[in-house]
Amino acid sequence: MRLFARAHQMPARLAVGAFVLNSGLSKLKGLDEMAEPTHGMAKAAYPFLKSQDPRDFTRMLARAEVALGAALMVPMVPSLLAGAALTAFSGGLTGLYLRLPGMREEGGLRPTSQGVPLAKDVWLVGIGASLVLEELSRPRRDRACA
Repeated sequence: MRLFARAHQMPARLAVGAFVLNSGLSKLKGLDEMAEPTHGMAKAAYPFLKSQDPRDFTRMLARAEVALGAALMVPMVPSLLAGAALTAFSGGLTGLYLRLPGMREEGGLRPTSQGVPLAKDVWLVGIGASLVLEELSRPRRDRACA
């Protein structure tokens, strides 16, 4: 696994990292206002989250976003690791879109106007998967620490 991100990966990593980092910092800053709606949406899509305290859940989510955003922006974090973390995180966001009622048009994947803000997160899945696939498609000797 390469120790440093390739130069051509950094524009996407910086853009996504800044976006995710800002999202996390905003949640931490507005924790009292954001806890209930954030937790409410999450538990509607993922019922196992019902037992979590809304403030604790939102704080934990925000910290994860800050960590992920920073990891994407720091070139010393290997792209395979950063991409895998982004893919996992954005997979959860995509799950919100797929599970919450009213986000998609009846019988399909096309978003309703209400679903567009969640449907757009599919670009995060694509970027994360691209980082992972690029690293895994390189010959093993080229993936060695460089």
